Amino acid sequence: MADSTPRRYLEPGWFTRNVFNRTMAVLTKLGLSVWGSRVLAVRGRKSGEWRTTPVNLLTYEGQRYLVAPRGEAQWVRNLRVAGTGELRLGRRVEEFTATELPDAEKPDLLRAYLERWKFEVGVFFDGVGPDASDAELGRIAPGYPVFRVS
Repeated sequence: MADSTPRRYLEPGWFTRNVFNRTMAVLTKLGLSVWGSRVLAVRGRKSGEWRTTPVNLLTYEGQRYLVAPRGEAQWVRNLRVAGTGELRLGRRVEEFTATELPDAEKPDLLRAYLERWKFEVGVFFDGVGPDASDAELGRIAPGYPVFRVS
């Protein structure tokens, strides 16, 4: 039975795709992490080719996570199929296995993510910030895929 829940995805605009993401990717490729940035590399679910995008790597209570502030982005779809990927910073390449978290485990992680990067990604959270209640973060959790990386 197919899941009929609408998938949330906010497509990046021209500036984000052509200026911001490219700038962050270049800095990260040079080995300069901006607030935990990495280049995520994951195999395309159809092509098998490596696909890359800049991401913010969240460390929370000794674990590391990738949060998708735009929702069901292509990297999310690819990572669900591949189950593995690489986090790149300069010449350092770290292979990882990804485990997607259920919605019930997301509120504390979404709060921590917003505490760290609200200035950058807050616009994608429709007014929900790090000071939101657990109930409010739980309400929005289905729209924000979160993966534990190990």
